[in-house]
Amino acid sequence: MSRRLLLVDDEDAIRTIAGISLERIGSWTILAVSSGQEALDAARDDGPFDAILMDVMMPGLDGPATLARIREEGGLAQQVPVVFMTAKVGAAERERLLSLGASGVIAKPFDPMTLPDELDRILAA
Repeated sequence: MSRRLLLVDDEDAIRTIAGISLERIGSWTILAVSSGQEALDAARDDGPFDAILMDVMMPGLDGPATLARIREEGGLAQQVPVVFMTAKVGAAERERLLSLGASGVIAKPFDPMTLPDELDRILAA
């Protein structure tokens, strides 16, 4: 059974590395987009997704604002688990992101070899 993941990051290299890791090691089917607005469009038009892996800091709609809009708009994406990726992984930032409704936080830079397992652990919790 294929699992579908919406990958949201404004950096091409992150989308490429994470996408390859999650597809080849984690057996995810990936749709990668580069902005919060593209994520909203994909969540509405290309779902359903089993999870969303999203960067926190992006121009325009950042990750937290995108998550809020996904939850407000309802539809199929309203209950999809969202995991944030960020270089700011202090306890206060992690708690803030979890309080916004994220299922978990993955530190950047991540290890491509362990990213799929890290994501699976968060989603299983």
